[in-house]
Amino acid sequence: MPIHPTAIIDPGAELGKDATVGPYAVIGPKVTIGDGCSIGSHAVIESHVRMGKGNRIHSFASVGAIPQDLKFRGEESWVEMGDGNIIREFATVNRGTSGGGGVTRVGNNTLVMAYCHIAHDCVVGSRVIMANAATLAGHVTVEDGAIIGGMTGVHQFVRIGEHCIIGGMSGVSQDVPPYVTAVVSRPQRGYALYGLNLVGLRRNRFSPETVAALKQAFKIIFRAEVPLKEALARAEAELPPFPEVAHLIAFVRESKRGVLR
Repeated sequence: MPIHPTAIIDPGAELGKDATVGPYAVIGPKVTIGDGCSIGSHAVIESHVRMGKGNRIHSFASVGAIPQDLKFRGEESWVEMGDGNIIREFATVNRGTSGGGGVTRVGNNTLVMAYCHIAHDCVVGSRVIMANAATLAGHVTVEDGAIIGGMTGVHQFVRIGEHCIIGGMSGVSQDVPPYVTAVVSRPQRGYALYGLNLVGLRRNRFSPETVAALKQAFKIIFRAEVPLKEALARAEAELPPFPEVAHLIAFVRESKRGVLR
């Protein structure tokens, strides 16, 4: 049965073609759910949610609850989610606030495992994986293809770079550069960054030439014993102009919280 008789659905909610809603699920006002979405039993899509196609919201997940921000005064704010995302059991995705643009965003084909939390005004990209109980504080940005290990906590306003991987049980209070492996909980020889995420880069079909250039960039930026500003200028001058190298340099240069090293 596409919509279980025990489900509670607000008259103003819009459900797309072939969407299914399980037993005791609750879908509130100002909710749009795209074609082919699946809302599991006891899941709550509270309000102010725009959801694309083919998303799977598992049992007891919560999407669209008000933010856990004491400055929130009931202003209209939203969760916007793309296509093909999986939100597992007991995960929570809160609405945005006026102080952060009013929208919490999740891209496409992202996996949010059980007990994870995406706080107000976060921007989570596409093909991201958040392992069990990973937690994002408010205003965090996670770029495409990043992997966040289980039970990792990420401080507010931190940026997580694309195609990086963060080891489980890490406490992340500074920006994590793209393409790296970071294990904050178990530093290696004093470094939080172990090196490049070589396995992830190969799986995502980065060319050998790009990987080689990123290796050189990593050595110059994060291992040369020179001031960071000087290291960035050197990397920019010496390395071939691959877009990935340019993104790494720009990411580090634009950091406001500082970057893990």
